[in-house]
Amino acid sequence: MNALSITVVKSTLGQPQFSALPPLSLYVHVPWCLRKCPYCDFNSHELRGELPEREYVAALLADLDQSLPLIWGRPVYTVFIGGGTPSLLSPEAVDVLLAGVRARLPLTVDAEVTLEANPGTFEAGRFKGFRAAGINRLSIGVQSFDSRHLAALGRVHDEGQARAAIDCARTVFDNFNIDLMYGLPGQTVAEARADLEHALAYAPPHLSAYHLTLEPNTYFHRYPPPLPDDDTAAAMQDTVDEVLAGRGYEHYETSAFALPGRGSRHNVNYWMFGDYLGIGAGAHGKLSFPDRIVRYMRYRQPREYQERVGTGNAVQEQHEVAHHDVAFEFMMNALRLTDGVPVALYAERTGRPMTGIARELERAEQRGLLVRDHARLAPTVLGRRFLNDLLQIFLPG
Repeated sequence: MNALSITVVKSTLGQPQFSALPPLSLYVHVPWCLRKCPYCDFNSHELRGELPEREYVAALLADLDQSLPLIWGRPVYTVFIGGGTPSLLSPEAVDVLLAGVRARLPLTVDAEVTLEANPGTFEAGRFKGFRAAGINRLSIGVQSFDSRHLAALGRVHDEGQARAAIDCARTVFDNFNIDLMYGLPGQTVAEARADLEHALAYAPPHLSAYHLTLEPNTYFHRYPPPLPDDDTAAAMQDTVDEVLAGRGYEHYETSAFALPGRGSRHNVNYWMFGDYLGIGAGAHGKLSFPDRIVRYMRYRQPREYQERVGTGNAVQEQHEVAHHDVAFEFMMNALRLTDGVPVALYAERTGRPMTGIARELERAEQRGLLVRDHARLAPTVLGRRFLNDLLQIFLPG
């Protein structure tokens, strides 16, 4: 039976009641970087010595083999190779990886296949090799075009390398993203605008603009740099919104902007509470079954991850999403989308009726943070600006 057509018998035990399982994506984590950035709280590790790419790709495919019973028969709509710095992998390694993925999973004909790339690892031949291997979308971690700010962020590339990487990417890839950050140490509103203008000169189909935050367990959290004050940071955010809107970009998610029809399908699946299988060191995953939703996390340390794959189980933690957590998890993702989601999606993706959160929805509406009708629910402008306040309404008591 096709997994997407499973019909669920109503339960008296409070389990989800799915009429169909959500779309499925694949996330592949490559944990190594040339240098650990002081603001980064991802599972990334400075590369010391030679990259063990052959052994790691073999572990990824073995991990996928062990996971197949969980997703058997389900088509995969997007693949995202993130990190870390996945562009440290050779094109040959990416080719082996994607060939192995295609041999094991029913990728759709138009599957979006993204690779994150660091301009510090840029070579024209590598980008062409990635495209030949099956990558059809490149996400370039530029962060800034100001070499002074790049140095403050601990990036290994400079402005010239960033420009060279983008110049090459747009000749090789029809679909690419530029990552920028604002609210950087010592940054002015004018400098944040200049970064935007430099990026827009390349007419990227997609642009991500993130506010720098001081995350726990990072160097910047322990030793905070001098950041712009709240008013300056708010002015930067307003500038980002205004400039990109004026150039025809849709602000479709909290930190994501795209030309019409060019949004990230992989990330939209996350935000719409879709399913994703995560493989690789420290990768997270969320999978729905006829009677439950389960989250998974792989072992974080690359060496231990590979050893655990060798013993037949790379999963360090897994837990069933509790009934009282489902609403918050759905809203935490869906309310990042500027236009919100169809009302019917809540029941489709959580397996539970929206009547169970009627009081929370009413409270959010009364505070002017959310708007809904019979068709859609969405954050208001105020709700987008104070997203944490909106989400707290749905936290289980």
